[in-house]
Amino acid sequence: MTGMTEIPETRGHGLHLRAWRVGDEGDADAVLKGLTDPEFRRWNTPLTPVDDLAGARRYLLKRSRLTESGDAVACAVADDSTGEVLGSIGLSVINPVFRTAIVGYWVLPEARGCGVATRALSLVSRLGFGELGLYRIELGHAVGHEVSCRVAERGGYGHEGTLRGAMFEAGTQDAFRDVHLHARLATDPEPDVV
Repeated sequence: MTGMTEIPETRGHGLHLRAWRVGDEGDADAVLKGLTDPEFRRWNTPLTPVDDLAGARRYLLKRSRLTESGDAVACAVADDSTGEVLGSIGLSVINPVFRTAIVGYWVLPEARGCGVATRALSLVSRLGFGELGLYRIELGHAVGHEVSCRVAERGGYGHEGTLRGAMFEAGTQDAFRDVHLHARLATDPEPDVV
């Protein structure tokens, strides 16, 4: 397994995964909208909050650098026919020795309920198991986040258990909540995603 300095444009299921574009105001706007969305913040507490366009630009730059270093793969999820950004998906904490990574995603409010996250999960899993040569990809979500649980299950990520106190509570880095752990192996059958 080798690091990836460029993200291959990946298409399928009506979606297009591509690298986030540093300096692109449309991408910065999408990041700002996604990371300030109340539903996103209900379930996620970023280490570095994004509250304005300057923060969104820094977010894009950081994702680009992590991809260049091989530590992560951060993708914009776009509609394949219109190019409109619908959300984000990426692989982080890439461990080339154990061939593991963690997948994370979010979807813009107007794109929810259309299977975007599940379809994007299928594409990024193919990228991880194929291009990156990963063997195991983990997905964790806050206990109680039933939508994310369904995305994991539909994406072929079986529930493996509960990690106690493994995620920040909403809006704070001083309290913790439990996480449901899901995972998929390269040898697991690829689920049917529509």
